[in-house]
Amino acid sequence: MTTKEILQLLQKEVTSNDYEKFLQQIVYKKASSSDELAVFEVPNKFIASYIKTKFSSNIKNIFESAKGTKPTIEIKVTGEKRRTKKEILNESASTQTTDTTLLNPSFTFESFVVGSSNQMAYNASLAVAKKPGIQYNPLFIYGGTGLGKTHLLQAIGNDAIEKGKTVIYLTSEQFMNAFTFSIKSKNMEHFRSTYRKCDLLLIDDIQFLSGKEGTQEEFFHTFNELHTAKKQIVLTADKLPSQIAGLEERLKSRFEWGLMADIKVPDLETKIAIIEKKSELNCIILNKDVVNYIATNFDNSIRAIEGVLIQIRATADLLGGEINLDLVQNLLKDQIQEIKDNVKLPDIINVVARELNIKPSDLKVKRTASAVTARRIVIFLARELTHNSMPEIAKNLGMKDHSAVSKNISKANELIEKDENFRLLLENLKNKFINKDY
Repeated sequence: MTTKEILQLLQKEVTSNDYEKFLQQIVYKKASSSDELAVFEVPNKFIASYIKTKFSSNIKNIFESAKGTKPTIEIKVTGEKRRTKKEILNESASTQTTDTTLLNPSFTFESFVVGSSNQMAYNASLAVAKKPGIQYNPLFIYGGTGLGKTHLLQAIGNDAIEKGKTVIYLTSEQFMNAFTFSIKSKNMEHFRSTYRKCDLLLIDDIQFLSGKEGTQEEFFHTFNELHTAKKQIVLTADKLPSQIAGLEERLKSRFEWGLMADIKVPDLETKIAIIEKKSELNCIILNKDVVNYIATNFDNSIRAIEGVLIQIRATADLLGGEINLDLVQNLLKDQIQEIKDNVKLPDIINVVARELNIKPSDLKVKRTASAVTARRIVIFLARELTHNSMPEIAKNLGMKDHSAVSKNISKANELIEKDENFRLLLENLKNKFINKDY
């Protein structure tokens, strides 16, 4: 395989953010690799660490699908002294807990930040880990991208591995690739032996089986055999089984046999706690101002937040600077600029009016409590998320001049500190624009 071929396959399995900032920088060193070992080079140790912990399993499964081998993945820094093949394989043998999966060891129940948005999914995952195959089988976790589904899925796997269980973790895309490769290589017996004889089968993003009739047929029989044998199945998706178009009814029915638990967008407190926890785990010291800035200006994808923290740490270490608010504001200005380029004031007016159940025209003329609140939120969001000046906002809302806009912004900031309901309402509306969910 070539670097280009590997990158093309990886691009299908990861977020565009992870691909563009990290994965597209890898270079496959074919001359130094073998069936047992795949060596890659990247520009610095931070990218090396990030890829190794988060994407080794993806890379490993690409090799299995394409070549029928599952090599040890070595991510080294360009120019770094090369370790011998024996040293790498010996280290892998001493740390590898299972020959059927590769999980991120940092994804544990202890490192997961629990809040009102994910409490049920967390409790259900913990219950499954304690009694696999008995309670909640299958467990179906659903929610938006980057909210923690994969973390819980792998936490279950890591817990099971510690107890000596055989665990398989992969994405539905990887399952499909392995199935397709097994058909082409006429090795279905090995495929079925692998996936139907594990203690726990953990599959991420099951929605991508949509429309894949042959893969769905195989997964249907795999599911049945594991479930009959009381082996635990845990699945994640971005929506409920009933909402996944192109998924066979018999699979939808089976996915609903156990428990379905959702993960919602985290509230501000939970997001702050997540940033603090991730910073601690990555040995990054952030002051309160920096944490609050990331929480209020960046989107709610935990995966994206992790990427930001990696950027902050790498920038501070490489430049030898202190991690302060100025550094972080400068580092994130392009991402925030992109949001401002895409969000328009009319969109904010329409969305806020819809969510508060008033007419957009009411924002210009009415003085009811709901209209006043909606107007204040529109003004605050327009200043946060668009390029509009205060005079432009005043004109669009039929206000006398920019001083009225300024007063509403001051009042909004005061309410954010004192009124939890207002703050949560504002945060939820802001999230809709940041996540393009409007």
